[in-house]
Amino acid sequence: MANKTEIKALEIAESLANEQGVYVVDVTYKKSDDAYSLCYYIDKEGGIGIDECEMFSKAVEQILDRENFISEAYTLEVSSPGADRKLTKEREFLYYIGREVDVKLYKAEDGVKEFTGVLKDFKDNTAYIDLGGETKQIPVKEAAYIRLSFKF
Repeated sequence: MANKTEIKALEIAESLANEQGVYVVDVTYKKSDDAYSLCYYIDKEGGIGIDECEMFSKAVEQILDRENFISEAYTLEVSSPGADRKLTKEREFLYYIGREVDVKLYKAEDGVKEFTGVLKDFKDNTAYIDLGGETKQIPVKEAAYIRLSFKF
């Protein structure tokens, strides 16, 4: 569940993301030790590079300074989602519909605990994964992870 800062940070970055041809996959606002960080995870078809992250960072920093809705000092980060990132929020699942995902379940079903398939839909915290013609429903709470599949 996103906090108010994450929701506001996402709202103010949406039009910027559209202008720059990227998609805000997720926003996190967290405190670790005594420091806060606001992190935007952005993506686009074909992937994100350092130049896109830098361009988005500079532009969103100006908007955040103007809006000034975060009272604590924080570090701004802009990153690609990364190859090992778990999909957790509905917005991520919906963005990646049609992409291949790796799934690892907490408990094996029919002797299978890990598999790869195509994300077909996401509703009510359940991912619908196509496994070569058969659609498997995976409630997010039953999966150790669901993440994009990358072949290296």
